Amino acid sequence: EEEMVESGGGWVQPGGSLTLSCTASGFVFSGRVTQWFRQAPGREREQVAYTSASGTGTHYTNSVKGRFTASRDDASNTIYLRMTRLRPEDTGIYYCYSSYKGTTGRGIQVTVSS
Repeated sequence: EEEMVESGGGWVQPGGSLTLSCTASGFVFSGRVTQWFRQAPGREREQVAYTSASGTGTHYTNSVKGRFTASRDDASNTIYLRMTRLRPEDTGIYYCYSSYKGTTGRGIQVTVSS
């Protein structure tokens, strides 16, 4: 059974950093598009990062450019979202996604507040 599990979320003060991880089982990330989404309370789900199937190109939404970095490690079948200089408006539930059957993780909470 295909599954993706996120980890690394939590609470952080503004200006801090977190790294989210998403590990897949039952399929591999290699050769497939991956994305990170987030959903803040009362707002629609927003795409944060889109990485090409080759893993060599990533598009970021404007609000996170220069602060977030998506990456992929094929050896561990894990994708990452490194988040720096976090802001309160980055608060939300973060989800990872693979184009393999549209598989999406369960989501993990990120809270940025003082």
